[in-house]
Amino acid sequence: MSIIERAIERLDQLKQAGIEVPEPRAPRSVDSKPAAELHFAPLEAVPQHAEDIPFVELPAKRVALDLARLAATGFVTPDQPNSPIAEQYRIVKRPLLRNLQARGATALHNGNLIMVTSSLPGEGKSFSAINLALSIALELDHTVLLVDADVSKPSVLNALGVPPARGLMDVLVGEEPSIASVLLRTDIENLVIMPAGMPHRRATELLASDAMNRLIDELATRYSDRIIIFDSPPLLVTTEARALAVHMGQIVMIVESERTTHSAVKQALATIENCPVKLMLLNKLRGSGSVGHYGVYGYGYGYGYGYGRGETPNA
Repeated sequence: MSIIERAIERLDQLKQAGIEVPEPRAPRSVDSKPAAELHFAPLEAVPQHAEDIPFVELPAKRVALDLARLAATGFVTPDQPNSPIAEQYRIVKRPLLRNLQARGATALHNGNLIMVTSSLPGEGKSFSAINLALSIALELDHTVLLVDADVSKPSVLNALGVPPARGLMDVLVGEEPSIASVLLRTDIENLVIMPAGMPHRRATELLASDAMNRLIDELATRYSDRIIIFDSPPLLVTTEARALAVHMGQIVMIVESERTTHSAVKQALATIENCPVKLMLLNKLRGSGSVGHYGVYGYGYGYGYGYGRGETPNA
């Protein structure tokens, strides 16, 4: 005898014994549930267009990072704070942090928006963007959002050993309801990642759209202690980096030693001349002071086409 048949037989026995058995009620629909028990946002709160992108506090998805793997591939990790690469990125991040902490007349607009780019592919910009984010995340007073904005050739998740996920492009085209829905919180306490998301044939237009303007404004102002680092495409390969650069307070341009020419550097700088602060980071320098193939080996900074304090780029 099946479970259902036994249940029916038991109900008949109870009725014959004079025990009142309540009639089964039809299941309540969601609409009949008391309003106090519902936890859904009202329909009007759901964005209908990409330009209506809210930044709502939702539990971010969590991803675990393999710190041993990251350290072995040359990244800054919290369990090795005194490694050579960690020391190098302490030098790199200090002027960036000083710039965003300025007050009064010297305050830098959108100083917490930092774009890491290069003239050409292969100079180490993604490696540098990730390491810069990891290094700043170890600070006590700042949280870091690392945005993979190289939407044509995203590499941040792969470098960190994280599976592909929806991200920036999916929010801009309206396939994700909010910024918060695509954020990945890592087990490094102050580090959050926004993946590039799905490739889109109109990526340049999306990065230059009003939706992107509003998204960046929201990111820049939502938390005063949050630093947003954008890993962008190379400046001389696509126009996407130029569209992104107009929003930035600071730009770090990676220059590969013995490969990137002076003319390429000048041409790349000309495309981002409106950004108030441009810093140059010499990468992959062979010789004394080297700590590995992808380490950071030289550092200079400049405004416009110049190189501050009389320094000359070694490119």
